[in-house]
Amino acid sequence: MEKKRLVVSYKNLTPELLELVKQKYPHGYQNHVIKITKPNGDYFYAITMDTPDASYLIKVNVKIDTKPKDEDDEKDFFGGDSDDIGTSDDSFPEESEEPIEEESNEDDFDDE
Repeated sequence: MEKKRLVVSYKNLTPELLELVKQKYPHGYQNHVIKITKPNGDYFYAITMDTPDASYLIKVNVKIDTKPKDEDDEKDFFGGDSDDIGTSDDSFPEESEEPIEEESNEDDFDDE
């Protein structure tokens, strides 16, 4: 006897099949989604599930970011047009200042 081949929506899964999906994809199915193209050119996204009596294509909803990259959004996020880091109010140590010396313990090293 040949396995049945069925296409079913995720929202219409029986509790038993839903449990099998959770067992097969314990960390989620986001990396296992495939694109199925119909003969008329339409498509849908699905995951696969096999049981002893049937092979399933389970339709899942996929959100794809199709918005073109907008530089204005980046400018708003990163704070404007300026590529400068820091401001004119920032202060830096003067070169004339003595470097900070680390404290040394004479017992640590004995060259003699």
